[in-house]
Amino acid sequence: MRNFWTVALLIGALWMAHLAPCADTPGYAPLAAENARVPRTLLHLVHALEVQNELGVNDGNRAAVEQGLRPIDAAWWPSRILAADKQRQLTVDLEKKLAAHVEQILGDQATRRLHQIEYQSQAVRVLARPEVAQRLGLKPDQVERFNNVFAETDRLAGEIDPRKPDPAKVQALDAAKANELKSADDILDNEQQQTLQALLGKKLDTSKLERIYPLAPELIVTAHRYGEGPAELSKLKGQVVLIHFYAFQCHNCVANFNHYKRWSETWKNKGVAVIGIQTPETANERDPQKIAEAAKQAGFQFPVIMDLENKNWNAWGNTMWPTVYVVDKNGYIRFWWQGELNWDGATGDKKIEELVERLLKEA
Repeated sequence: MRNFWTVALLIGALWMAHLAPCADTPGYAPLAAENARVPRTLLHLVHALEVQNELGVNDGNRAAVEQGLRPIDAAWWPSRILAADKQRQLTVDLEKKLAAHVEQILGDQATRRLHQIEYQSQAVRVLARPEVAQRLGLKPDQVERFNNVFAETDRLAGEIDPRKPDPAKVQALDAAKANELKSADDILDNEQQQTLQALLGKKLDTSKLERIYPLAPELIVTAHRYGEGPAELSKLKGQVVLIHFYAFQCHNCVANFNHYKRWSETWKNKGVAVIGIQTPETANERDPQKIAEAAKQAGFQFPVIMDLENKNWNAWGNTMWPTVYVVDKNGYIRFWWQGELNWDGATGDKKIEELVERLLKEA
């Protein structure tokens, strides 16, 4: 998922090389659920610090903005595991709620600016939005040409196995994406290009946005837990938090244990908290005493929530043991890793450690 959004945002930045001054976005309409051609970036964008600055989020209204984001995020984050059509339908509803919230707290001008940035981030695919096509007066033959370009890119993307990408197919896909960028210059006339630039407004380089995931769901601390120290995210604001879902009889989980212990020991007094969430997979893993014994045997010195009813698992939309999440000092999810950190030569531990060091330097 992260790779998908990184590519989408990067393409947006490349396409927006020269933009007109900030303009209105008349005729804006939310993306319909059946429109699978345009990347849905709105919910990602509103979490980025740079975008929030553009919208006028400041110390005076930040709490109100985030209070409204929380129920939206609580539905959006676990929706990533839904089928694509169901995910799009839910996203439509959440985008409408988001726009209403932004307008209520930040005003109409901020809402218009958010939609401009949304248009920018969608790159050439923004031309597959009906209201944009209508505003530009796209002719039927232009629409058909764009659709053919987009269809070719989508076809090539569908042929790539993300687990073992074929270099030749990746190269072909990259060429198709470059062709998308070029297609706007080839297909649009000068007047249409000027109209599009006015719709897009002042340039914001969306390729550099890093905080594009939601506020982390608050952890549900059950009556059964192991270890000392706070496990509620609200009590850990100002610290980077590493949350790992595991099951103590899962050998892939056990393979990560030394990393968790090392992180806890290395960063204990440096503003980093480690929290384990034991969600059961077997009958033994539903026994609080056995969970505690296994945690003690593993040498865990950090709190472990015994998620016996899968409440945290479901709230986070988790699908795999083990999974590690990185939450920044302001409570935003910044990264997650599924599976063994060093499986088949992977360097998940190093990626997380490098990210944590960067996050510790953030305000």
